[in-house]
Amino acid sequence: MGLNKIILVFLFFCLGSVAFAQSAQIKGVILDKNNQPVSNVNVSSQDIGTRSNVNGFYILKVSANQKVVVVFSHISLKKATVAITLKPDEDYEFNLVMNDKDEQMGEVIITVNNKKRVQGVTVLEPEMIRKIPGANPGVENILKSLPGVNSNNELSTQYAVRGGNYDENLVYVNEIEVYRPFLIRSGQQEGLSFTNTDLVQNVDFSAGGFQSKFGDKLSSVLDITYRTPIQFGAVAEASLLGASLAVDAVSKNGKWSEVSGIRYRNNSLLVDSQETQTNYTPVFADFQTNVNFKPSDKWEFSFLGNISSNDYKYQPLSRQTNFGTIQDPMALLIYYEGQEKDKYTTVFGAVKSTYTASKNTTYKLIASAYHTQEQEYYDILAQYRLGEVDSNFGSENFGDVAFTRGIGAQLNHARNDLDALIINTELKGIHNWKKNQFEWGAKFTRESIRDRVIEWEVIDSAGFSINPPIEFLPKNDQPYSPYTGPLVPYQNVRATNFVDINRFSGYAQWSRKGYIGSNEVWMNAGVRSQNWMVSGDNITSTNQITFSPRAQFSLKPNWNKDMFFRLSGGLYHQPPSYRELRDANGVVQPDVKAQQSIHIVLSNDYSFKMWDRPFKMVSELYYKSLTDVNPYTLDNVRIRYAAANNAKAYAEGFDFRLNGEFVPGTESWFSFGYLKTEENIENKGYISRPTDQRLKFALLFQDYMPKIPSIKLYLNLVYNTGLPGGSPSYADPYFYQNRLRDYRRADVGFSKVLIDEQNPTSKRWLQSFKELAIGLEIFNLFDNQNAITNTWVRDVYSKNQYAIPNYMTTRVFNVKVNMRF
Repeated sequence: MGLNKIILVFLFFCLGSVAFAQSAQIKGVILDKNNQPVSNVNVSSQDIGTRSNVNGFYILKVSANQKVVVVFSHISLKKATVAITLKPDEDYEFNLVMNDKDEQMGEVIITVNNKKRVQGVTVLEPEMIRKIPGANPGVENILKSLPGVNSNNELSTQYAVRGGNYDENLVYVNEIEVYRPFLIRSGQQEGLSFTNTDLVQNVDFSAGGFQSKFGDKLSSVLDITYRTPIQFGAVAEASLLGASLAVDAVSKNGKWSEVSGIRYRNNSLLVDSQETQTNYTPVFADFQTNVNFKPSDKWEFSFLGNISSNDYKYQPLSRQTNFGTIQDPMALLIYYEGQEKDKYTTVFGAVKSTYTASKNTTYKLIASAYHTQEQEYYDILAQYRLGEVDSNFGSENFGDVAFTRGIGAQLNHARNDLDALIINTELKGIHNWKKNQFEWGAKFTRESIRDRVIEWEVIDSAGFSINPPIEFLPKNDQPYSPYTGPLVPYQNVRATNFVDINRFSGYAQWSRKGYIGSNEVWMNAGVRSQNWMVSGDNITSTNQITFSPRAQFSLKPNWNKDMFFRLSGGLYHQPPSYRELRDANGVVQPDVKAQQSIHIVLSNDYSFKMWDRPFKMVSELYYKSLTDVNPYTLDNVRIRYAAANNAKAYAEGFDFRLNGEFVPGTESWFSFGYLKTEENIENKGYISRPTDQRLKFALLFQDYMPKIPSIKLYLNLVYNTGLPGGSPSYADPYFYQNRLRDYRRADVGFSKVLIDEQNPTSKRWLQSFKELAIGLEIFNLFDNQNAITNTWVRDVYSKNQYAIPNYMTTRVFNVKVNMRF
């Protein structure tokens, strides 16, 4: 029996479905009728109890997935009782006002956050994010299992949403926009995602039709909130791919709190599984902290800081890629000389203050700064041999190159440096009046970019230097006729740019909850605007402005079935970032206009019970009409723009997700997505965009063994149809519309919980652990060959361009240990 079959059999034997006890916690502040904190309140449930401190704060662990009764009692106040049902690992805030006259009784059933549900926002559980296996674990790893979200690169945290590219996604942490490095061209250089999963409290995601309060991008919003700790704690993880440590701390008076995390990552284990044999020395590390200070009920201050260093050293040695068909197998053999040295160092800091003027009015002031210094240096000589493979099973040379079709060499050189400083200042307000909520904001952003680009490529085939196919060069008909033109690099990009971009943006929006007859409705309408000016050395200053009206309407009919309908959309703009202003030759084009898109999203949300367990089915139909499109090419995760608004495009599709407790006490889901996105460049006709991912299936599944619930299983499975394979440099993409093979990947993790609340230990030296678990992860379980891009090899004799797929990682095993104190 092959290894794939053995793994598959083992996987099915592990898919049990027996419930075991899980916990949640309820916390909050207890006040008296004068809004003064009440200390020494007894808070108890099922023989477990605690007391409120001098600030009236309490925290109590309770059983999940069942109704429990929590009793609040005090020597001088009347008793209060609440019946509550929480989800596993739910961290629910319940604030209580006790009085001295009447006893209080109530019931709270905590299900999906209704506000997010009405707005069409997907809520992801932090505990699930931490446990689901993936080559790049974290928030983005879970996002890639959602419908409409696509990525064919397990070494990258970048993702495309509903036909957009990597630059079209907004990411916020604590309402502060965060950025990614500029120069990265492949996932293995990328290092760590900004988001530290160990610090996360809430994760919200919207794939389109989002509100005006979110920024000026075309595709999606990822809104992350880091937690405010309430007691000391620590969590640590160590594996063959790296290590992490996060610490929670709280002052004695409860006014100060902080959560900090440090991470180290080494992708050698993954990169070594690729076809290219290398000497690879990556060091990816970062430190983050979120400090909170609440001096009074009206004021709250916080600081979010991050220091990240990604040091990447890469020395390729050799590569063999087999491709073609069974009848005509071929191989590309490459021997390398040289190396690549890249370094990205980023520093990020943000200060946020919140002033609660009254129970209906809140103001927020946010200031942030992001500084990145990036370098990309490489000199790599690749000497290649392209030939036919001996496919005769009886031959001694089976699998070797029997006949050489072409030989050649390719020399790539780069000395790229970038220094960017981005400063933001923002003021926001929230006002509640009866059933209405008004929100507004004003923001100033200054981007200062210092960029030097020096890249060239020389291609030699059978002794002939290949010139770029540019019209003004003399006709190149080698070797049949002598070439008398100048010898120039096949590609040559040289530019130095000093650019400043000043942006003023703002928004205003209104929300209201009400009724139409007996049907519940929620409405939101707003507008965004941005004005930006591009200036710099040898650049004529330009000034442009956009207006983006947006709206959402949700209806919950008065039916027996728990169902929502939503219609959302508007006119969305994406004013150009520095990457969008720089063309393929490295020259900044300041007159590039904002890309704009009309979004229409129609969705249905149906919550129901199956097997006496909660489930939810979400389906969305969407259409985007894009104008002033800035075409681009996609090389792994590097985007090269044309810096010209010379195209129009559209994206249409359907997304479906069914999630719920397929196994009691755990959440799993199945996703399906259909997408079609095409663009028309200079009225030549519609062709597929680089992110035209037609079909997507994903399964995220959690389980535990029937009679040993401390052994758990996590499965992350994704199938995507092939993306367009791109085209050679300087070639017309209209002549290259072939596709890569389908992307198929399954990552599985097995975990054995040694210590937790259900499995305490009697060993003294282990009693400091609240949780201790050891796990085994298998990435690319079935060892599928997935391609991310093509390498284009030209043979001077046949004048053919061969598309050689660049394959991603193969099967990899990883061992990790999780600890919680």
